[in-house]
Amino acid sequence: MRSRSNSGVRLDYYHRLVTKTIISHQHPVTGLLPASTVLKDAWVRDNVYSVISVWGLALAYRKQADLDEDRAKAYELEQHVVKLMRGLLVSMMKQVEKVEAFKKTQSRKDCLHAKYDIQTGDTCVGDHEWGHLQIDATSLYLLMLAQMTASGLQIIFSLDEVAFIQNLVFYIEHAYRIPDYGIWERGDKTNHGFPELNASSIGMAKAAMEALNELDLFGARGGPASVIHVQSDMIAKCQAVLYSMLPRESNSKEIDAGLLGIIGFPAFAVDDEALANTTRQQIIDKLQGRYGCCRFLRDGYKTALEDPNRLYYDPAELKVFENIECEWPLFWAYLLIEGVFKGNKEQADEYAEGLRETLVLLSDSTKVVPELYYVPKDKVALEYKNPHSQDRLPGGKIPHIWGQSFYILGLLLQEGFVAPGEVDPLNRRMSMEPKPDLVIQVSLVAEDKLIKELMKKHNFDIQTIEEVSPVRIYPARVLTRLCKRLGENKKLGLSGKVSKENGLLTTSKLYNVRGEILAFVPQFMDQQQFYLALDNDLLSDICKTDVAYLRHNWREIGRPTITFIITQTMMGLRKRKKKVTNPPNNEQVGEEPQPEETQWELYPAGEHGMLGSAMWAVIRKIKTGYLNGVQVKMGQLHEFLSTSCIKHLSFLETMDQEQDMPIDQYLESQLQQTCPVPFLPPVVEAKEGQTPLTSQSSEEHVAGISKTRKMSVTGIVQRTRSIDLGAGQMGSRSSSRGLFRQEEVQELPSIIEQDQENVPSPSSEQESLTWFEAVKSPSKLSRKPSFHLLPEDFADFPMKRTASWSEDKMVVDMYKGLNSKDLLAQLSESMSLSDQADILHFLYVEEGLDWDTKLSQRVDQKVTVKTLMEELYYKSAHYKAWSVVRHTAGILEKKVENLAQAVTELLVRQKQVSVGIPPEPREKIIVAPLPPKKLHRVISEACGEDKSSAVLTQELLVYLSMFIRTEPKLFYEMLRIRVGLIMQVMTSELARTMGCQGDKAYEHLMSLSPYEMKDLLHHILSGKEFGVAAASSKSVGIGERQLSIVSAQKDEIMGLSQIKRQLTSKSMSLRDVELEEDVFQEKVGQWLRRRRLDGALNRAPPEFYYKVWKILEKCHGLSIEGYSLPHHMTREMTENEFKFALQVETALNRIPQPEFRQLVVEALMVLSLVVENDWLSNLGAIIQVEGLVIEANEIFLRDQMEVKGDATLCCAVDQPRPTPLACGGVAGICCHFYDSAPSGIYGTMAYLAKAGAKKLSFHHQFDENAEVDCRVS
Repeated sequence: MRSRSNSGVRLDYYHRLVTKTIISHQHPVTGLLPASTVLKDAWVRDNVYSVISVWGLALAYRKQADLDEDRAKAYELEQHVVKLMRGLLVSMMKQVEKVEAFKKTQSRKDCLHAKYDIQTGDTCVGDHEWGHLQIDATSLYLLMLAQMTASGLQIIFSLDEVAFIQNLVFYIEHAYRIPDYGIWERGDKTNHGFPELNASSIGMAKAAMEALNELDLFGARGGPASVIHVQSDMIAKCQAVLYSMLPRESNSKEIDAGLLGIIGFPAFAVDDEALANTTRQQIIDKLQGRYGCCRFLRDGYKTALEDPNRLYYDPAELKVFENIECEWPLFWAYLLIEGVFKGNKEQADEYAEGLRETLVLLSDSTKVVPELYYVPKDKVALEYKNPHSQDRLPGGKIPHIWGQSFYILGLLLQEGFVAPGEVDPLNRRMSMEPKPDLVIQVSLVAEDKLIKELMKKHNFDIQTIEEVSPVRIYPARVLTRLCKRLGENKKLGLSGKVSKENGLLTTSKLYNVRGEILAFVPQFMDQQQFYLALDNDLLSDICKTDVAYLRHNWREIGRPTITFIITQTMMGLRKRKKKVTNPPNNEQVGEEPQPEETQWELYPAGEHGMLGSAMWAVIRKIKTGYLNGVQVKMGQLHEFLSTSCIKHLSFLETMDQEQDMPIDQYLESQLQQTCPVPFLPPVVEAKEGQTPLTSQSSEEHVAGISKTRKMSVTGIVQRTRSIDLGAGQMGSRSSSRGLFRQEEVQELPSIIEQDQENVPSPSSEQESLTWFEAVKSPSKLSRKPSFHLLPEDFADFPMKRTASWSEDKMVVDMYKGLNSKDLLAQLSESMSLSDQADILHFLYVEEGLDWDTKLSQRVDQKVTVKTLMEELYYKSAHYKAWSVVRHTAGILEKKVENLAQAVTELLVRQKQVSVGIPPEPREKIIVAPLPPKKLHRVISEACGEDKSSAVLTQELLVYLSMFIRTEPKLFYEMLRIRVGLIMQVMTSELARTMGCQGDKAYEHLMSLSPYEMKDLLHHILSGKEFGVAAASSKSVGIGERQLSIVSAQKDEIMGLSQIKRQLTSKSMSLRDVELEEDVFQEKVGQWLRRRRLDGALNRAPPEFYYKVWKILEKCHGLSIEGYSLPHHMTREMTENEFKFALQVETALNRIPQPEFRQLVVEALMVLSLVVENDWLSNLGAIIQVEGLVIEANEIFLRDQMEVKGDATLCCAVDQPRPTPLACGGVAGICCHFYDSAPSGIYGTMAYLAKAGAKKLSFHHQFDENAEVDCRVS
């Protein structure tokens, strides 16, 4: 008998164990494993987890084999792994049409199935008969495919299979916004079939994408065609959402043991060690028992009290499962493996010993891991009284192949047969290791030689776009087009990449395409997109934010490189013809005079020019080496080639060229400079005291433009300008790049062919009037109020907005007597931006966007109203006429490119979003991530015909998503973000600050630049005081920015900052406050204002929802505006469950008046005092919360009558009070009560305490005449 080493004997033991418990169940044809000896279906997740131990044992034999027999065993085990992985691959490829559909719809009906028939590999249940959408299962398969391939296994055999895997990457890349059924296939824990966003799914998708990025699926024998490409920005988005959710698993699960696989083996998806430790500790503290860990709190699966005949639970039934949840030894196997990976021998030994005690002995003396341990029915009552005191019995699947596999792998690791690096060849376990400081490379490129010369005068040595060779520069949308063919496979019917998103991480790489190096300008600077890119102040702010984003999310080899195109408008400059003094005429007689070349020069546009430009300030900071606290290095692109991250788009080399436009031809088309014909006359306004027009002929001016347009440019991002505004007055043509797509641009005739009488031109010295003066005529603007801002019962609120332009009947009436042809003639003569806007609006209303105006000189070219609207859109953006920009953007249905991502950023951070003005159904609630098209439809429905509000809603959502990423503290205790009410608050705050009516304030709001809008929103959210400063009359162009949002000086704050310093929370109405007497003498209306602000922003005090849960425990229910929160909710949901907080918020949001909502919140806080102090064991029947507020108001008014207070002038009277109230109070509550401080003897909390005592018959503590100084801590 041959001798065996001790290690060989031990390996043989594990081989027998694996063969008996796992391999013996593998189907000989498909290679799939059943879930158990009873269930013959093959789950994707269970199969992958089950085969991991087989793979681990194969690695052990491969390393330690000392006989040919051992090497044979290693090969056999490897082939078992390959067979299973290929079996799953074939099963999924049979559903390739679902993968293709899901990329576009992300719908449950189009997802891959979660389980397959073990004998055929076909589907075993219908699309709607199971919760198939399980992103974590597909991601787990991809992750382990990457790890196994890296270990040397050959699983993928053909390029068709490579294309399918590439499309599976597209399938999971939006995991951060796709609600699914999760690791336990249940979705919401009530098991009613409601999918939800799960942290475990997002984490596994992130890990899979990181593992597959740049991996060759053919291993060492592969080539460019077999490499998988992953977009880095998708990984970063998954990480941001994952980090915001942890340690929470989902809305209905505050913690889940399944997260052990995300923070540890196999995903290692969390780089933040502190967050991983917190998550692990919460799992141990809340879920660990004597036999393992529960899956999640109130998990009824396989418990003695679960009804096996029902698939779903009753909502109130979940309470009965508390403290008797089944415990799974599987999770101790996770902790055993984690202990080995971390080098924590004590942890590994502890959980290995615990697992040994949970093993079950089969009839053949094999020890196996059971699925779970449950409390017997006769011991449930005892377990309720003393949790973890009763002995449990093994149940479920025995053996549990998933658990058995992890147990065996853990022992192989613990005994040293396999090293952590062998089962993690991609080194994912190293993700928490500290990384070196990142240096971000910035390359500034001038759009033309004028900018280059100007920058050189300021000691900036930069190149023009033509000079950056060998690098070629393109806008980000070109990269989208190039990547469109990634993963394309006609045989399988796969179209390739669908997503058009190209984030900063993607554009900060250089790309090698067929031997050429391409650089891409960041997408946020693409002015062909939404109008936000047209505001230079906002661009500079985004630049600083994005540098910090790169610092925290860059994971690639090499440094990131940001390419900025420096334009004239970006630097606050314009271009005009240079005055050249004619030299003496020394020409020979008869010699032909040489034509003079037109010379151009730059001049300041506005009072400060370049020195006042926000982008100039950013550029100077970049030169210092630090921007926003991040180390940056400025240089030329060719200098960065050796240190940059360069990706090879190798898939383009293997693609055929049978497409609508070959790649080479498409790239060449992007290098041509063309300019669309302007059809609207230039806007010309004179300075004060001058005539509107000069007598200067426009012929020479126009001819100069024509020459400039024909200048050829190579190696450049497409630099066409949407409107040829004329040099000398409106700036350079090329200052706005890429405004039209190449295929939309027509061949340019000479502009001289147009009727020059209709194209007047001012002198080069002329400046334009401000936009404020241009639209000053009241005949052009309606003052009709719109229901879109406030509901009818808000009529007394001092903020109403004008009707949207699209609702404005006065414009239509003004031009009603004229036919469309007459208006076109008037349009061709109009040099006022407001007149052009009015006329085009009339044509849009009367004729529609597709009506041909016949303005083109060419027969084959149509000039529709839409074409003119596009022209007006960019012209108004050039003049900073932001009100017109937003109006035309709404008509043209312009969309923010990453709007769905912006909303998702809010949703995944436990915030709901609503658009439109309350109440429902006018206000639309967004509770889950939506595809872009559906999201735009929801916003359009909420805003109705109000196009400007729809556009502003998009804009505000973008800013809110920026803030929640960079300043999450602004959103603390804010569960629902109501964009409609935020617009209300912004308007009312402008009206208050400016001392004007609401309709005028709304016009000012719409006239703010995007940066000023963002700044105002930040002031509102942060509670900072602000002022409104008048802009200089010499502002750039004829912009309408007559207002500027500035922080208020200390002597202008009117005492509010003093109050805020004495409060410990932003929710000022609900904190323990100590106010000095002089504070109460501050400006009248400050507390009313604060309640309106907090109510509109939906702010709640700390632990508010937890306290409401405790109130519900002591009463039959709470009623708010007819919406009931029943007692049984506490039996369905735990006190810290996010789902419960959403239910409370739903009730509060039925109150349309923000200030009344805040008083209801205060009333609930008063009730929580009774519960916290245990003054009453039971609060009785359903409590009408708004009734407490009404009763408190009545007590307040009686006190006011006794002390002859201010309320005696309005509501504190003996006769019946009028409706609406004379003081302006809403919901029947006196305005003076709204304006009372929360604390003190006469504070709102004191009156609410008295009303509560009366309602609860609680007179031994308070009575109606008692002096109460109520404070809520």
